Amino acid sequence: MLSRLRSILQSFISVSRSQALQNGRGVSSVTMSGGNPEIATFAAGCFWGVEHIFLKYYPIAEQKGILKTAVGYTGGKDDAKDPNYRQVCTGTTDHAESLRIEFDPNVVEYDELVEFFYRTHDPTTVNSQGADQGTQYRSAIFYHSPEQFDIAKRVTEEVQKKHFDPIGKKIVTQIVPAGPWYDAEEYHQEYLHKNPSGYQCPTHHLHW
Repeated sequence: MLSRLRSILQSFISVSRSQALQNGRGVSSVTMSGGNPEIATFAAGCFWGVEHIFLKYYPIAEQKGILKTAVGYTGGKDDAKDPNYRQVCTGTTDHAESLRIEFDPNVVEYDELVEFFYRTHDPTTVNSQGADQGTQYRSAIFYHSPEQFDIAKRVTEEVQKKHFDPIGKKIVTQIVPAGPWYDAEEYHQEYLHKNPSGYQCPTHHLHW
């Protein structure tokens, strides 16, 4: 946690629009293959690493289906509106550090993104990833439609049976409706692209 706080203190610098576009955030030139984009929202611990690993394997420039990402806060109390990072870190707002993905379902399907979400963190630990402890670090899928709910449940059952039943562990990931979304402060966006040596949760890697 101290390493993460030190990284935060070093990151209060302005990032030009050209840098943001280079890193893939706010990209509007990526064309859809047809139809409308969809939204996927995941929480899997520190949102720096969650965004970083998704964009590492689905880089926007390579048009692998992810069109845009943002990190932010969701899943909080109804009366905790527009929270900031310090408030979320107290755990009193119940928000989760989360990743919002805009994707082209004709290029990458939702079930693939859900499985990748499970591959890249430990979904068997309650309100924690690595040394990060608290409800803001919980594992959660925030679904945006009944179809996403059905897919998330199915993929969760498949992952449980294939990867966690054999080792006697239980997935504790929440599967809940998506609610209000609040973008995190700008310095959090694409943090590990801007700060390659910054804090990264050790659970954020491919587990299979």
